[in-house]
Amino acid sequence: MNFLKKFKLGNRTISKTTSPILVAEISANHNGSIQNAKKLILEAKKNGADFVKLQTYEADTMTFKTNKEDFIIKHGLWKGQSLWNLYDKAKTPFSWQKSLFLYAKKVGVQCFSTPFDSNAVDLLEKIKCPFYKISSFENQDLDLIKRIAKTKKPIIISTGLTKISDLDKSIKTIHKYGNKKLIILYCVSSYPASFKDFNIKTINEIEKRYKCLVGLSDHCNNNIIGVSAVNHGAKLFEKHFALKNQLKGFDVEFSKKGPDLLKYKQDLLNAWTINQSNLNISPKEDKNIKFKRSIYSSKSIKKGEVFSKNNLRCVRPGFGINPVYLNKVIGKRSKRTIPEFTAIKKSMISGFKF
Repeated sequence: MNFLKKFKLGNRTISKTTSPILVAEISANHNGSIQNAKKLILEAKKNGADFVKLQTYEADTMTFKTNKEDFIIKHGLWKGQSLWNLYDKAKTPFSWQKSLFLYAKKVGVQCFSTPFDSNAVDLLEKIKCPFYKISSFENQDLDLIKRIAKTKKPIIISTGLTKISDLDKSIKTIHKYGNKKLIILYCVSSYPASFKDFNIKTINEIEKRYKCLVGLSDHCNNNIIGVSAVNHGAKLFEKHFALKNQLKGFDVEFSKKGPDLLKYKQDLLNAWTINQSNLNISPKEDKNIKFKRSIYSSKSIKKGEVFSKNNLRCVRPGFGINPVYLNKVIGKRSKRTIPEFTAIKKSMISGFKF
């Protein structure tokens, strides 16, 4: 299966050569307030987000309303909550979605979403969601994947909680329905995730196996994993976002807060910049060229005189011919009289060619 290596992702172009793209995941950090959701969108935009992402579900589309033991969370950040109560509190209601998409457009950042069932896709299609994310927890829901793939819009899918052999089925479903715009995000579904949970070389294996663009869904409380992912070819980065100094929120413990998101973006871009192939001297480095050695006259040289080790030396500064040409200069004659301690230039040498 071959996926496109360059395509439009909303209003951006993404390819193997473009700089990292950052998605701010709003998730449940709005704490049940549409005004908080709008603040999050605006602050994400101000702090470097290229896109903002919502989640589109209702509690009833996620699970049963029951307190049976199977449906009670036993560990982690949400220990003791029933699944239904968690999702009911954490949802971004269907009734908010259009308003939030329009608000994002108003403040100058494009919005998309993770739908969790086909009804959510239907809603998002009506409000012209530009592309879709499939979460780690839904990446084996082939009916949902089929529904999204048939929109022919770009798909982002996370790998968390999934064996490669199972992910194969999901990727084949996307390909089967003619959708070739795919980005796979390497994801560790631990909240927050720690260093020991990662094998960042997996990004290279994903790219090689599926021949698509790759990225990182990052739940770490540091920037190092993201920077390392850039070095392994990741192009799209998803990070949960909260307001500066926000203390309350289901995802706050693994979210970037306010300006911390901008620092994350800057670190990604810096890592990408230093990975660009360029053997030339940088502009800042060029000003220090004077501290390199070059060929100078060590004494006065008459017109027609032969250059030799007796009248030339390689010394600092670097305003003369590069020392690598010293043996080519020796034996040639001077075109003019050259005072001592003068930088030797090509124009001073008879019959000299680089």
